[in-house]
Amino acid sequence: MEAKGARRQHSSIIVPSVQEMVEEKMITTVPPRYVRSDLAKAEMADDSALETEIPVIDMNLLSSSTSMDSEIKKLDFACKEWGFFQLVNHGLDSGFLDKFKSEIQDLFNLPMEEKKRLWQQPGDIEGFGQAFVVSEEQKLDWADTFFLTLQPETLRKPHVFPKLPLPLRDTLETYSAQVRRITKILLAKMATALKINPEEMEKLFDDELVQRLRMNYYPPCPQPDQVVGLTPHSDSTGLTILLQVNEVEGLQIKKDGNWVSVKPLPNAFVVNVGDMIEIITNGTYRSIEHRGVVNSEKERLSVATFHNVGYGKEFGPLRSLVERQKAAFFRSMTTDEYFEGLFSRELGGKSYLDVMRI
Repeated sequence: MEAKGARRQHSSIIVPSVQEMVEEKMITTVPPRYVRSDLAKAEMADDSALETEIPVIDMNLLSSSTSMDSEIKKLDFACKEWGFFQLVNHGLDSGFLDKFKSEIQDLFNLPMEEKKRLWQQPGDIEGFGQAFVVSEEQKLDWADTFFLTLQPETLRKPHVFPKLPLPLRDTLETYSAQVRRITKILLAKMATALKINPEEMEKLFDDELVQRLRMNYYPPCPQPDQVVGLTPHSDSTGLTILLQVNEVEGLQIKKDGNWVSVKPLPNAFVVNVGDMIEIITNGTYRSIEHRGVVNSEKERLSVATFHNVGYGKEFGPLRSLVERQKAAFFRSMTTDEYFEGLFSRELGGKSYLDVMRI
């Protein structure tokens, strides 16, 4: 009988460490498996010609009795037109965030023999490695990641979370709770903006909400124009909250066919709508394709926290929005079916969301 909290393992083929390759082999050319000639070079938007960057949402104003309505309109616009926004005044202390960033840097700076004890195991995606690697011929990202499940606690892997350095474990507990709190507030405000019953959203993202976290390390590359740090894709999740760990830029989003660089504000979160929210809102809020790029001189670090509908639940377009729009544009499914299909394929664009369309 399946234990409570147990789920079918998602897997990814185990790959070498890019960080180790860069630091120990001192390479001057990119190995063939990382050369991404398969990706069309989409145009870069001229930043100087952009009158606006991604919207900025003030969390204090979202909760203000005098400014809430106008800030909710901004949130609605951001989710409809951009799929991304920066969140300021979110309530997390800058001193705490600096501590968290330092501990993430320390994790990636561990000696390789220590990191190997935290590497992915066959048949699993948690720990150091890469996800969505489904064949030995597949092109790889120029990155090392560390992926783990945080909530519910019953889904935590005993060979991953307990083996993290103790200061980072404690910090992750606090960070997990605070980012989860922020996510719930944002989802409630989205429900308000959509003029739907908040309970419709709350039932999907309740106490069984699944929270996963991925720490990203993008080493410098001798030929940065030949690689990609993170394959262009839309997030499969409900809501993603990204924290930039150092000051090196690299996140780009696809806006009107052009790649636009995101310039993170100090200690702001970059929040993006995932495919789950696009499905749930029947296409009203849109997930947006984005990618990570690298440079030849500096490493880049970030941490993304993903929030999903709980396992075992069925989700699809909300009934109230289907009735309003006179049609459902996506099919309904269980989260188990959704993620089993997701992790059986390569990451790429919005191709998985397209499978869900009616």
